Amino acid sequence: MNEPYAPDPSTNSAPPPPPAPPAPAPALRSELRDAPTPPPPPATATPPTFPASAPAAAAQAPASAPAPRADAAPRTAPSDAEISRASDVLKVVSDAYSAKMVGQERLRMSLLISLIAGGHILLESVPGLAKTTAASTLADTVKAQFKRIQCTPDLLPSDITGNQIYDAATGSFRTVLGPVHANFVLLDEINRSSAKTQSAMLEAMQEHQTTIGGEVHHLPKPFLVIATQNPIEQEGTYELPEAQMDRFLLKEIVEYPSPAEEFEILGRIDSGVLDPDRHVSSAISLDDVHMLQDVASRIYVDPAIRNYIVSIAYVTRNPAPYIGDDRARFIKYGASPRASIAFLQASRALALLKGRSHVLPEDIRELRHLVLRHRVLLTFEADAEGIRSEEIIDQIFAAVPTP
Repeated sequence: MNEPYAPDPSTNSAPPPPPAPPAPAPALRSELRDAPTPPPPPATATPPTFPASAPAAAAQAPASAPAPRADAAPRTAPSDAEISRASDVLKVVSDAYSAKMVGQERLRMSLLISLIAGGHILLESVPGLAKTTAASTLADTVKAQFKRIQCTPDLLPSDITGNQIYDAATGSFRTVLGPVHANFVLLDEINRSSAKTQSAMLEAMQEHQTTIGGEVHHLPKPFLVIATQNPIEQEGTYELPEAQMDRFLLKEIVEYPSPAEEFEILGRIDSGVLDPDRHVSSAISLDDVHMLQDVASRIYVDPAIRNYIVSIAYVTRNPAPYIGDDRARFIKYGASPRASIAFLQASRALALLKGRSHVLPEDIRELRHLVLRHRVLLTFEADAEGIRSEEIIDQIFAAVPTP
């Protein structure tokens, strides 16, 4: 029988140190509005502190780790005049959108947030809910290049990015750019294209460039991908991989119009407002879009808001102590750091849409479904029991204290 270990006092050797405790979890509220009270975090765990500045991070880093780089010089906050000019430009876009679109205000907001933040958006709905009309109207309002790609199983990557064609007159190959080389690209029913074709969009969406015959071709600015998918048909479709889903800044679920809105649609059909050859009377330039993106990038985000964002992302990955094991078992994977980046960028765009030069916690809460519904992946058990990702997201936000 082995004797318990006891150090020899005659030697200088010491017992090996105990293993390091697990990473602490953030201190969060334990009561949930619509869920049973979760078990409190372990008593030995201490809340982590998310540093708001580089000096604080350097103080907490181990001696062997390289010191974090110093924060860059803060950019100048947008002035009242810049916010006012941005609001005027956004009003022109909103009025032009409303002149052709009936209702769908949430879709308008999502499209504008994606445009201002420089991200991409995934629209999911049944056919016939004006997804294509909304995308083309936005492009027409900005007077930008708009291309529509109807995805099919036999669509090739070169059909999207472009190809090299032999020119018999010159005896050489020339590059023909594909439809992805536009400011606004609508990928209609993206889940009907093969995995190989879907992967061809990854470089374009992430790097804003394509490679044809070993030559890099940069995409125009601004560049916005609006992809749609139909959730009711499964035959002949290819589910988007998680890596590509994460590339979309937002995911919007387009709902049916109300009876009053549908009645108005019939009236606009008779009046000719929705004719394909009828364009909006007012438009903004690409320079105005660049101005909106520049102003939005300088919207102030307080360190407390940043800590709020990081805490939310943390709880999606470690949900059990905060929403209870009964609900945590439905989460397969939590949100990646791209979710935190998306919250930061989209909240700035939303603040600008509301005429503010700073982000509020309410902006983060308003964006929760748009940012997380395609990033918090649920288990098969959740799908079998009819649990939607929006329900889990709401419970996560109920568990995180608002700053």
